[in-house]
Amino acid sequence: MSNLAADPLDVLRRRTSAKWRTYSEDVLPLFVAEMDFPLAPAVSAAMIDRIEASDVGYVSGPGPVGPAFAGFAARRWGWQVDPADVRTTTDVSVAIVETLRQAVRPGGEVVITPPVYPPFFELPVEAGAVVREVPLLAGPDGWSLDLAGLEAAFADDGVEAFLLCNPHNPLGLVHDRHTLARVADLAGQYGVRVVSDEIHAPLVYRPEDFTPFLSVSDAARAVGVCVTAASKGWNIAGAKCALMIASDDRTRLLLDEMPAEVGFRTSILGLAGTTAAYAEADPWLDDVLAVLDANRRLLGDLLAAELPQVRYRIPDAGYLAWLDFRGLGWGEDPAGTALEQAQVALESGLKFGSEGTGRARLNFGCSPEVLQEAVRRLAAVPASGV
Repeated sequence: MSNLAADPLDVLRRRTSAKWRTYSEDVLPLFVAEMDFPLAPAVSAAMIDRIEASDVGYVSGPGPVGPAFAGFAARRWGWQVDPADVRTTTDVSVAIVETLRQAVRPGGEVVITPPVYPPFFELPVEAGAVVREVPLLAGPDGWSLDLAGLEAAFADDGVEAFLLCNPHNPLGLVHDRHTLARVADLAGQYGVRVVSDEIHAPLVYRPEDFTPFLSVSDAARAVGVCVTAASKGWNIAGAKCALMIASDDRTRLLLDEMPAEVGFRTSILGLAGTTAAYAEADPWLDDVLAVLDANRRLLGDLLAAELPQVRYRIPDAGYLAWLDFRGLGWGEDPAGTALEQAQVALESGLKFGSEGTGRARLNFGCSPEVLQEAVRRLAAVPASGV
C-alpha cells in the first residue's frame, strides 16, 4: 500500500501551471495531463542541486541521461538501449516535429489514429506534412489499431510516416507485441517511418505488458524512432527535457541530420531531473502507480453507483479516463455541460477527433476526495441542465 498522497487543494491552488490557473477556484480541474502529487524527492533534489550550483546555463549534451534511461528501460521492460542512441530536446512535441521534418517531404502524409492526443492533428502540419486519419477500431473488447486500414494507407505513395501513440492517449490502450510487429512489417514493406510516442510508458500498470516499439524486431528498429520523456511518469512537463532514440543506422541518420539547436534547447534543469527520475525514482513511480490503480477502480465504482449511463473502460496505462456521456444526452461536447453545470473541467472529446463526439477525458491523477467530489457534482446536474 502506498503512503503517497496528493497535495491538498489549498496547496495545489498555489501552483501556477495551466491546470491551476485556467479556471476559477470553484472549478475542479480534471482536464490537462498534470498530476496532483508532490515531486519525487530524488527529482526535486537533482534540480535544486543544479540551482544551488548556479548551473542553469546551456546544456552540453545528453550526458548521464542516456545511461539512466537505458537502465530504466532494461529494468522495467527488458529493452536493451545503447546509451549512445539517446538524444535530447525540449519536449515530446518538439521531438515529433523535428523527427517528421527529417522523415517526411513537404506535403507528405502522416497517419494518425484518432481518437488521439489533440496535438497529433497539428504536429505533422507544423513539420510541413499533411495528416491522414486511420481511426482506431472499437469492439466489444475495447479499442485496437486498424491494421487493414493502416496497410491501405501505407500502400499509398503519399504516406511517408505513421505517428504511433504507445500507450495510446486518451484510452490508456497498451498495444500488444504482435500488433506492433505487424505495424513494423507493414511500415518496412511500404517504406513508412514510424515515430512512436511512448511518453505514457512508465505509467503502464503492469510494466511487463508494455512493448517499446524499437524492441519488437529488426524491422521496427529499421523504420522507427522512439520519442519519450519523464514528464508524464514523474510529473515534470515544465522541466523541458525529452528523449529521442534510434537504434538503426538508417534511423540514427534522421536524428544526426537535425539542427544542433534541437538538442541545445534542452533545459539543463530538466536534464538533471529526468536523469534522477530514470536512475533513482522507481520507488516513487511505483507508489504513484499504486495510487492511480486505486483511483482508476474507484472511478469505475463511483460511475456505476452515481452515473451508470456513463460508459467507462478502465485504462491499462496512465491517469486519463475516456468517458462516454452519450447515454446522458449531454450533446456533442459534454465537457461544456460539465464545466457550466457542475464546475468540473474535463478535456473535450471533440479535441481528439470526430470519434470524441459525446465523450470527454477525465484526469484521475488526484486525491480520492477530489475524484469523489467531481463525480458527485456531475451526478447532480439536473435533467433540465442537459
